[in-house]
Amino acid sequence: MRKIRAAVIGVGYLGRFHAQKYAQAQGCELVAVVDPRPDAREQLAAELQTRPLAEYQELLGAVDAVSVVTPTPAHFAIARDFLERGAHVLVEKPITESGAQARELIALAARARRILQVGHLERFNAAILAAMPYLTAPRFVECHRLAPYRERGTDVNVVLDLMIHDIDIVQTIVGAPVSTIDAIGTPVFSDEIDIANARIRFENGCVANATASRVSLKTERKLRIFEDDAYLSLDLQQKIVTHIRKRAPGGTPGELPVSIEEQSLEQGDALKAEIDSFLDCIRSGRPPVVPGEAGLTALETAMRITAQVNESLANRKVRA
Repeated sequence: MRKIRAAVIGVGYLGRFHAQKYAQAQGCELVAVVDPRPDAREQLAAELQTRPLAEYQELLGAVDAVSVVTPTPAHFAIARDFLERGAHVLVEKPITESGAQARELIALAARARRILQVGHLERFNAAILAAMPYLTAPRFVECHRLAPYRERGTDVNVVLDLMIHDIDIVQTIVGAPVSTIDAIGTPVFSDEIDIANARIRFENGCVANATASRVSLKTERKLRIFEDDAYLSLDLQQKIVTHIRKRAPGGTPGELPVSIEEQSLEQGDALKAEIDSFLDCIRSGRPPVVPGEAGLTALETAMRITAQVNESLANRKVRA
């Protein structure tokens, strides 16, 4: 079978890793890396023995697949151009700047019969994969995603930068439309929202409480999922899953009527799994784990949260 010709558009911090995974992937040839910065593209191209390009247009019609790892405002035009020329596209999150743009990409991919996958990397986290078989009917979900401040990623607010991962996971496991959102947040070190909290209520009664911060002194990525008779604690960073289940009474007096199982998982390589899955979808024609529709759903919820936070900030300024 002919190798899949792949390229990476945007080789900053994350794009470099995308390129490395394609270069290592079986049945794949990394034909180019694209970035307007000469040092970034030439250094990586030399490392991976591929072509450095300043503009992506030269690759239109000449590759089978691309990763779009540019700042968010460029996602739509680049993904659209490659889909129109017959390439499969893995676009980093958030999928686009607007719901209208995302819907256009989804429709275009459907017409062209091409894979459109969104880079919600946590779907490939070992802790998430291990927890999924145990989830039946979540009633309450609590998410904490904390990180130190870095200039990288501040082209979007913390909801679109970090919280959107948890939004995607929660909407996937709950499987019901959002009914109401109550959100607060504020800028701290950047001009965008740097810390935010959202209480999301779903139409089936489940409630999710999500906190995201990029001004913390520590890094933390944790989910706690409560069902009627069980509780799952997921440490997405350390890859630890703790499953606490109600058991039949009759144990030692005073003992909690629960069973506790803890799994410490291998760290794995979520990005490699994501890209391998993307390449397998291209070969097999099966739908991606995170299709464009999932990226759109997460984006629309993130935008609702952002709008509510911005409205509260504006009202606060008026009162001041």
